[in-house]
This record gives sequence, structure tokens and C-alpha cells, in this order.
Amino acid sequence: MADKLRIAIVGCGGIANGKHMPSLSRLDNIELVSFCDIIEEKAEKAAAEYGAKGAKVYTDYEKLLKDTSIDVVHVCTPNDSHAAISVAALEAGKHVMSEKPMAKRADDAKKMYEASVKTGKKLTVGYQSRHRPDSQYLKQSVVRGDLGEIYYAKAHAIRRRAVPTWGVFLDEEKQGGGPLIDIGTHALDLTLWLMDNYKPKLVVGTVYHKLSQKENAANAWGPWDPKKFTVEDSAFGFITMENGATITLEASWALNTLQVDEAKTTLCGTEGGADMIGGLRFNGENFSRLYETKIDLNAGGAAFYEGKTESDADREARLWIDAIVNNTDPVVLPGQALVVSQILEAIYTSAETGKPVYFE
Repeated sequence: MADKLRIAIVGCGGIANGKHMPSLSRLDNIELVSFCDIIEEKAEKAAAEYGAKGAKVYTDYEKLLKDTSIDVVHVCTPNDSHAAISVAALEAGKHVMSEKPMAKRADDAKKMYEASVKTGKKLTVGYQSRHRPDSQYLKQSVVRGDLGEIYYAKAHAIRRRAVPTWGVFLDEEKQGGGPLIDIGTHALDLTLWLMDNYKPKLVVGTVYHKLSQKENAANAWGPWDPKKFTVEDSAFGFITMENGATITLEASWALNTLQVDEAKTTLCGTEGGADMIGGLRFNGENFSRLYETKIDLNAGGAAFYEGKTESDADREARLWIDAIVNNTDPVVLPGQALVVSQILEAIYTSAETGKPVYFE
């Protein structure tokens, strides 16, 4: 392996500019050497801002993948192309990070997983919520056994009125769904990972197109066009796991509620509980008395200390590259991301058929 990993970006839109390229560019052991986008100007702009000397620009990812010097590919395109690009990149001998969700459809996510196993190349998915300080603290607590057996959880992904009106977010054909597959996927990944439970048994789901059809609706990013709003505005799932645990998942871009929390979880166990509502809180019983504790994740050690801070996105990028360099497992395993996609699709299927979906 060369001194620096050579990385290509496929898809130079919002998520690449907002997360992947800035975070990768802060690492000393990588070079961003290739940029691809169907709109050439976007790739050229990315190369000018983040590219190494002599960085190449493409509009066709298949041509990019012929470059044998590329070590890693980051797939930052709409959901419907994650699988095709990722599988091709893996088969071309590249390690791959795909943006979330793993794929538009669960069978495509499975193809990505199988390609990773077959090629021996690393594959991960951009679930950066795992890297937040509250998520990391809670994970340590769960691993230590503080909550006991976690038998009920709620995955929160609720916005009051914050529908993304740009790009392809409202396009069912490109995305495969709305808030469930966009933000619900983060909440579900976080919950399954904290529970360390990836064996679903039964899923029941409901999907709604209620507020999406309102004209001139109040919205954080301006009113949406009901004719172009082809995905759901809200979706809810009831998931039973093989061990009997229950998870409820709530996902909405537009809901008439004041209880809004995104990429958060609530966990209830035999020895205690925890949630991320308004901060990280623990609850339980000590000496026959109930208690609740809020964790201060910002407490510093010394006055006037100016330490180095690392964002969730920066930590995600660093640990992903470390996994490649050190030949260890990435934080987000492809098999875990596959189960997330399977459950999300089961919610959509259940809503469409009016029947529960059973897993073998």
C-alpha cells in the first residue's frame, strides 16, 4: 500500500460537500485523486477545492473504476445507484463507503454485502450518528450491562416541518422512499447497534401521504410542490425481534407535533433505561428508590483548556480509513446495514399490503 490511500468520490453533491470531502481532506494519510458526477461542473469544482495535484474528473464512474491506482471509493449518489456503483467498485478491487441507506432496495443491499464477502474488500455505510458523543457513551454503558436485557426500544426520527425540497429527496423513483429511508434509517441503525440485536422476526408498518398534499405549507426550507412530493411524509413501524424484544420506529419530515427528535433512541432494559431526549438521560432503581441522571457530555477537565475537537463526520472518516490501513473491521459492518435496509423495506411492504412481514 502506498504512503497515502488514494480516494475517489462518486457523486459530488450535497452530502459529498457537506460531509465526505471536508472530513477526508483533514486526514494526513489520504489523497482525493478522482471526482465523478453526471454534472461535470460539480466534479470540476470538487477537484479544484479538495483534489490532490493532478486530480482527475469524470462523468462516468465506470471509467473512473478502471484506474487501478484508486484504493477507496466513496459513493455519494442518490439511493437508486448505491448498489450498482458499490458492487462495481468492489469488483474493481476498491474498498467502498456508501452513503446511507445501503441501497434503495433490500435485495440490492444484499448484492453489496455479497460482493464485499466475495472480493474481500471492505464495505461500510455512512451511519455517522454512531459517532456522536452521546451514542458512544450509551454504547459503553450498554456493553457494561448497565441496562440489563433491553426488551423495548423506540427509534426517533421526527421533524415537525422540515421537508428537504432540494435535490431528489421527494422523488420516489430515485430515493425509494421519504423520511423512513432518509432519517428513519439513522434512528433504526442507532437502535439496533446499541441493542446489538440484528435478528428481526416480524414487522408491521404504516405509511402516510397526508401533509405532503397541502399547498403552500409551512416548512423550514420553503413550501414543497405537492405534485413532486411522491414519497411518504410519515412512516411508522412495529418490529418484533427473535428474542422477543420490541422496537417501534417513527419517521416523519412533517408531522403536527411538538415532540421532535431526530436520530435518537430510547432503550428500556431489565436493570435500567436510557434515552436521548433533550440530552442523554439514564433512569432506574437504587436502594428501592427511583432515580434519573442526566449526563454532561461537555464537562471539561481543566479551566481554559483548548483541546482538539473532532466532529462526528471527522471521526467517521478517520475510523474508516484506520480500518483499511490496519485491516480491521469498519465501525459499521455491511451485514448490520443490510438488516436495517431489510426492516425498512418490510415497513413499506407491510404498509402496502396491509399485512405483517415475517422474516425467516
